[in-house]
Amino acid sequence: MDPALPPADPASPPADLRGQRSLDAALLVLSPLVRWLLRNGVNYGALAQGLKQVFLDQGRQELQLRGSKVTDSALSVLSGVHRKDVRALGGLPLAQVPLQPSPASMVFTRWITDARLREIGPDGQQRPRQMLLRQGDWPSFESLAREVSSDVHPRTLLDELLRLGLVELRGEEVSLRRERFVPDAAELEAAQTLAVNVADHLRAAVHNLGANDGMKLLEQSVYASGLSEASARELGELARELWTGAFDAMVREATGRWQEDEARRGRGEDLGEPVRMRFGAYFYREQELEEPATADRAAAAQANRGAGDAA
Repeated sequence: MDPALPPADPASPPADLRGQRSLDAALLVLSPLVRWLLRNGVNYGALAQGLKQVFLDQGRQELQLRGSKVTDSALSVLSGVHRKDVRALGGLPLAQVPLQPSPASMVFTRWITDARLREIGPDGQQRPRQMLLRQGDWPSFESLAREVSSDVHPRTLLDELLRLGLVELRGEEVSLRRERFVPDAAELEAAQTLAVNVADHLRAAVHNLGANDGMKLLEQSVYASGLSEASARELGELARELWTGAFDAMVREATGRWQEDEARRGRGEDLGEPVRMRFGAYFYREQELEEPATADRAAAAQANRGAGDAA
């Protein structure tokens, strides 16, 4: 079942209503991303700091498109970011926005760097020592946690480190599972794939919302509710089969056109500025939060054309 946007407030003036509905839609889009961030130890404070840079980057581009002068004051008014943050973040690339450490990550960092918490292993190498969970004297996990943060209970910090897979608890003994919180190459590649695919999907949808010249991009989906688990699985397999054919056809066509364009450029033809494209598909299923009404179930499958064209 598609999550519905909250109803609009009829008492709000039209200008506010447009912004409110846009914000409601954006928050809905952010929901799965926030869940993914939480699973990877990124909290609200870190995201809020990063969003300042996103608003500044996009605000700068918007001012340039309008032909307006890009100043700290103009950026602050348009983005809502305080002028002191505009000055501090103005020249910082988005990829270099520092991640603000959470209390749990601070405990983990202290554990692996504090000389008092290291011991010599059987191989003669120093390594972080195991600790008792509760103990009046240093070192214990509770004493370490309270030394790092007095605002968060040690058990809460331990639960977060356990959730992130950084420590393990055996009885009353806590030990590290790893000495660095670095994802493997496959995880990094998957995150990069998520970023570029979802970003371009959103760019297509946002383009269509403001496209008044009829040049709308393909951005559609098919939605069905009231299905059985077996039917949903079979439709998922059908989606993969359909994508395989579309993928092969697009790769052949894109490769041929790229080779033709390269040859034309080699002959000195002016083809204008290079243009990039991305073509994708997705399939998602989950249990519905509510049982669909009988009338809805009878007309379960429907084309959701959204703001895209019918190509």
